Amino acid sequence: MDALGGVVVIDKPGGLTSHDVVGRCRRIFKTRKIGHAGTLDPMATGVLVLGVNRATKLLGLLSLSTKSYDATIRLGASTSTDDAEGDVTSSADASLITANEYGPTVEALTGTIKQVPSAVSAIKVAGRRAYDIVRSGEEVELAAREVIVSRFAVHGEHRDGGYLDLDVTVDCSSGTYIRALARDLGAALGVGGHLTRLRRTNVGDLSLTDALTLDELAEVPKLSLSLDEAASRLFPVRLISDSEAGVLRHGRWLEPTGIGGVYAAVAESGQAIALLEERGRRASPVFVIRPSGLA
Repeated sequence: MDALGGVVVIDKPGGLTSHDVVGRCRRIFKTRKIGHAGTLDPMATGVLVLGVNRATKLLGLLSLSTKSYDATIRLGASTSTDDAEGDVTSSADASLITANEYGPTVEALTGTIKQVPSAVSAIKVAGRRAYDIVRSGEEVELAAREVIVSRFAVHGEHRDGGYLDLDVTVDCSSGTYIRALARDLGAALGVGGHLTRLRRTNVGDLSLTDALTLDELAEVPKLSLSLDEAASRLFPVRLISDSEAGVLRHGRWLEPTGIGGVYAAVAESGQAIALLEERGRRASPVFVIRPSGLA
């Protein structure tokens, strides 16, 4: 693999942390220069976006503000982690709850809402991860934050003794906790709730159709998107001349064109030269993909 690298979209299996996946991919691609954009809980499966080699510098600039999930929420029990990996802290019979009852609550949890993240989230409190604080036996209180749940749809229900399991699809902003939706749905209905299944299907413009399994990668290491493909697909594109490409390769700036946000400057050859952002009278590089001396 060349020094540029690219983006790998992993279909993460359950039981592994995001860091575990990075470790495996470092061995598969034989490079330490691999990072991930956002994490998935060990229980969760689905889309995990990795950057390889120079593409690691792309990760923090990606617009991955929207995410989609398929999940199963179990009504009838609360747990210490708001998912199936925690201890049951309370339970109540949810077998008689109907769509007429849970429907309005699901609707109330849709749109722009205030959500208190799960206590076992990776949010830092005074420099420590919330889940580390909880695991040490201490209590943690997290402030509510505004998130956007653009879709919270129930498309299946299953009854198991005193439990009611709801299969749901959620489209939401980054920073939304699906475990917290399960917790809050159960709390509002007075029976408790937690997550038993979570699969991320989309992150920004990347989806499971782009994803590779770890077994597939171990057999044939390959990128989901080259760095050129990632820049052109995941950012707005500004086509530039060869002379403009030369200017950018030396870290200098171009005249602005009125494009908002971070965008890719792509040469006529299709090579991505830099990511730019316009401020005042300059379109300045925030990441030079192909600096002078790198083909």
